[in-house]
Amino acid sequence: MANGLDDVVAAETVLSDVDGLGGRLTIRGHSLSELAGRWSFARVARLLLDGFFDDLPGDAELALGLGGARGEVFERLVPSLPLLAPLDTYSAMRAGMAMLPEGDTLTDGLRLIAAPAVLTPALLRLQRGERPIAPDIRADHAADLLRMLEGTVASPALARALDTYLVTVADHGLNASTFATRVVASTQAGLTSSVLAGLGALKGPLHGGAPGPVIEMLDAIEAHGDAAGWLRDEIARGERIMGFGHRIYRVRDPRADVLKAVVRQLGGEGPSGHRLAFAETVEQTALEVLRIAKPSRSLQTNVEFYTALVLEAAGFPSQAFSNVFAAGRVAGWIAHAREQQTTGRLIRPQSRYIGPVPDLAA
Repeated sequence: MANGLDDVVAAETVLSDVDGLGGRLTIRGHSLSELAGRWSFARVARLLLDGFFDDLPGDAELALGLGGARGEVFERLVPSLPLLAPLDTYSAMRAGMAMLPEGDTLTDGLRLIAAPAVLTPALLRLQRGERPIAPDIRADHAADLLRMLEGTVASPALARALDTYLVTVADHGLNASTFATRVVASTQAGLTSSVLAGLGALKGPLHGGAPGPVIEMLDAIEAHGDAAGWLRDEIARGERIMGFGHRIYRVRDPRADVLKAVVRQLGGEGPSGHRLAFAETVEQTALEVLRIAKPSRSLQTNVEFYTALVLEAAGFPSQAFSNVFAAGRVAGWIAHAREQQTTGRLIRPQSRYIGPVPDLAA
């Protein structure tokens, strides 16, 4: 029995491949190192969408279309956000996206890709008593997200860091949220319903909800003063060490190295420099503690560990980390949904009943 569907091939895809033994991520024929820091998020989104929409424009035109989608999302949804702002930031964003029209066109897809980048800063501003800021539809996607958050134009280094992050998380094989998206897409329900399924799966702490607890862990270790002791105590209590271990990778997550380099490029001085140096110390200590405590398992640094540092440096509170994860991943979900709709069947696996049986002789 494939409990958890381990090693079950549930789809054929041209979109991405996760090599867990080699520690490599391939996105439509390109290694992650080819794309991250070199291609813009809009260009990678176009790469993922290529072949799934007949009217897909070139790179520059798609970037403009994504900007126009940000403007449309702001006009459609932001007036309703004061009613949603009392919810947690992720649930409020998801509820806002549920108000987008259902459909399967490129326009529908771009609205969904744009929505987290518009709703997240708007909700955060409302939650701290400030007015949402409208998008600049001609701006770069990541830079505009940061401008809508703080009200000022972000430094090129910070905008580049966030853009690299969005590229890094844009697609990653048949993970839980992508599988959920494809299941709903296989019913021909439409892109909005498919993306909402992905958003539900991404919220879980074993998936996209993990980066926030990394910050809590780093704060707790710094307050405790003894990283090794704190980590051993957590393991003894059966707690998971956040930011380490992955369902597929048996070596270091390649996305962790990309994001670690991003944090380094943001500078080594001030609070972010102290945080990076401390995090690197915790990382090395955790790897050693885990190696001794769990010698039969390969628990290496995963993407969530350095995601937390990148998003903290960009000015996002930890409760919004999963929102920003979604801002990158929706592009992959849209591509997978269209691939499933156009080439796949209704996903309908079997289950094995192990419950009580009726007494037919009675």
